[in-house]
Amino acid sequence: MLLFIAVLLALDVYSFIGIKSVFKKSSFLKLYYFLFFSALIISYLGFLNMALYFRETINSTSIANLLRGFFFSFFIFKILFVIFLILNDIERILNFSFHFITKIFFDKKKVVETKSRRKFVSQVGLLIAAIPFSSLLYGITLGKYNFKVIKHHLKFDNLPKSFNKFRIVHISDIHAGSFDSLESVQEGIDLIQAQNPDIILFSGDLVNNDSREIKPYISMFKSLKAPHGKFAVLGNHDYGDYKKWKSVDEKEENLKKLFDYFNEMDFKLLNNSHEIISKENESIAIIGVENWGKPPFPQKGDLNLALKNTTDSFNILLSHDPTHWDLEVKNHQKHIDLTLSGHTHGMQFGVEIPGIKWSPVKYFYPHWAGLYHYKDQYLNVNRGFGFIGYPGRVGIWPEITVIELNS
Repeated sequence: MLLFIAVLLALDVYSFIGIKSVFKKSSFLKLYYFLFFSALIISYLGFLNMALYFRETINSTSIANLLRGFFFSFFIFKILFVIFLILNDIERILNFSFHFITKIFFDKKKVVETKSRRKFVSQVGLLIAAIPFSSLLYGITLGKYNFKVIKHHLKFDNLPKSFNKFRIVHISDIHAGSFDSLESVQEGIDLIQAQNPDIILFSGDLVNNDSREIKPYISMFKSLKAPHGKFAVLGNHDYGDYKKWKSVDEKEENLKKLFDYFNEMDFKLLNNSHEIISKENESIAIIGVENWGKPPFPQKGDLNLALKNTTDSFNILLSHDPTHWDLEVKNHQKHIDLTLSGHTHGMQFGVEIPGIKWSPVKYFYPHWAGLYHYKDQYLNVNRGFGFIGYPGRVGIWPEITVIELNS
């Protein structure tokens, strides 16, 4: 923390020097100073809020999210701006060293041109840093509830014919403690129901840390209806591992309450178990495992136990972390036709336009958002219904996935 604060202060000093150099001849210099220091104060309030209350907060507020989001946005702005300033200074040092060694100095006109170029580079840096800054501010105000419905039509040779056109709504990563607007969450719930799902499947991370986070939203998720039921699994955040509990018993009690809240919402938890869905004397299996991911994420999932006593029917697996698909699922002796995951959130930041799909999270997870296939098996990685950490979304919007099965 002390190291981070030291870096933070260094960024602030460097950024202020950069602002001063860019606007020192402007008649609005005092205004620019006022805006910079106002932004600095707001960002530090966000930092203090995050450092002191983030892990202990049960449910967030709009003010807290705005402060935290502004801190994150301004931090990114300063990093980008300072990179250009550092490049400027490196060029200046190299110039000075070269002329000192060779004892050759530019004439007066040349010096003026060099200073002008340096100012131009700083101005470009300021402009470029302002672009993600404004985007991130949009993300913490409107982007985080910009729900998108993404539809996939998948064809399977072994799908029972009575399940042709069967509609799955897949949601993931609700992170209820991060929400700050009941009305906006209700809009997302209404959008889920509007898809007329045959079944609703949730692939984990109901809360951030504390099971009580979901209490204000229980009636909303309970209101969701699907003729073949609602099923869920646990994600890494649901175990309460990221909160300091007073005792082991208190942590275990928190998990028991989470199970009760799932029941209240009419979601059946599949903890290393399965459920057979029947229709016109044919059936498919909904299989669910507890979280299974690369360390430090817990590996509580037991796929063999979840598959025990299942037949060779069509199998759909709920597994929170998409790395499970690569490392265990797709080459398992029992065929899994469709795996539904989440976990990555698409990092809540990236670019998705026709022809371009990019987010920094792709360098950590080979399967990070959307639909993937291997031979005749499919994996869908949902981008998440909620958000955590950075309280917003830019380019990677909250997702409701509709998957239609076709035989």
